[in-house]
Amino acid sequence: MTDAQALVKTLDFQLDIQSDNESLLYDATLEARSVYNETIRLAKEGVDWDAIPDRVADDANLVKNTTQRVVAKALGAMENYYEYDDFGQPSHTKDGAYPLRANYEEGYNLSLTDNGDVAFRISAKPYKHVKGVLKGSDAHLDILKTALTSDEWKIGTAEALFHNDTPELHVNVTNTEQTVRDKQYSRTVVGVDVNEDNVALTALSEDGIEDSLVIDFPEIKFERHRYFTMRKRVQNAGKNSIHDTLEGREERFVRDRLHKVSRHIVEWSRQFEKPCIVFEDLKEMRDSIDYGTRMNRRLHHLPFRALQFCTSYKAAFEGIPTAWINPEYTSQRCPLCGHTERANRNKKRFKCRDCGHQDHSDRGASVNIAVKGGKKLDWNVPALNSLPTVRKVRRRASGAVDAPTVTQSTVRGYQADGRMGVSD
Repeated sequence: MTDAQALVKTLDFQLDIQSDNESLLYDATLEARSVYNETIRLAKEGVDWDAIPDRVADDANLVKNTTQRVVAKALGAMENYYEYDDFGQPSHTKDGAYPLRANYEEGYNLSLTDNGDVAFRISAKPYKHVKGVLKGSDAHLDILKTALTSDEWKIGTAEALFHNDTPELHVNVTNTEQTVRDKQYSRTVVGVDVNEDNVALTALSEDGIEDSLVIDFPEIKFERHRYFTMRKRVQNAGKNSIHDTLEGREERFVRDRLHKVSRHIVEWSRQFEKPCIVFEDLKEMRDSIDYGTRMNRRLHHLPFRALQFCTSYKAAFEGIPTAWINPEYTSQRCPLCGHTERANRNKKRFKCRDCGHQDHSDRGASVNIAVKGGKKLDWNVPALNSLPTVRKVRRRASGAVDAPTVTQSTVRGYQADGRMGVSD
């Protein structure tokens, strides 16, 4: 096992197609579905996997290297089925679009225009191209522009697909100079508990709890509710154009705040020795949420995964690895005695029904996440007899962080006089 891994990122863009043939790209994704189905069918029939790419390519109306990339993805799905019992056998009878996978400078190409845009050309069908410019976040565009002009970056495969009827291109880029440390070599685990209005952090080493912090960001919850109310009113009034404008404003506001909060998390984590940031795996969380119409709306639309992604993204560029743990009982378990009961938690207050330990409930959850992360790394996690005083800070509208509610020595980037916070 090596002590570092290549820094690979997937950059998401919307396609502003300017060649007046968007339907050609959609037809190509339907052809990609046919390639996928045929690959799965042949694999089920026992055809030698090495023979499948050429056999499928003979009948596919796609560029050959694109066909081979789609075949490779389909065979990867079959490999997962045989390796993991819980994946389920892939179907070979599905219809609809399927991502068009292509190699750089073969199935697709990118270039910088004179006005600073990134132009694309996708070989949707043999000798037929779709052209236009990429649209997306400034962060992703900046990375891609750097990759197009720097020898330190390598542009890899990409997938053209339709998301909510919008054509997109997802591009893989690799930094050949920068690496992310293998999480197995970490010396500190930073447990991150993402909540509706705050994020709780706990740094755990094999010697015990190093520090903990709760960062409030109530403005995201407040603004999302405010925009929901406004959209509801204009929708009832039949003003759909205003509805779309409000939705765009809300999305930009939330994205901006998530980037700032995630930056705080990474900066706080950097102070510890060889940190590994650990999140709860919340992929199945929404399926289990059913607390009534109003609460369901609030929780289903919270950007839990988005904040985790932003943090993981920024951590990677600092060489910090991330890991994921099962979220089961992290908010109900006492971090000191291990007693687990739903009644232990009452909103933001945690009081163990067994040992009487009291804590900020979200901070306690972050401790449990850190402990689980340590166990996942095969640490000898120490028994916890006490926890440091809860420190709670709040983001200001300026992006800085307010003073802690408890006065004590603070970590780098946070000062008790409130004059300085983590910079944006």
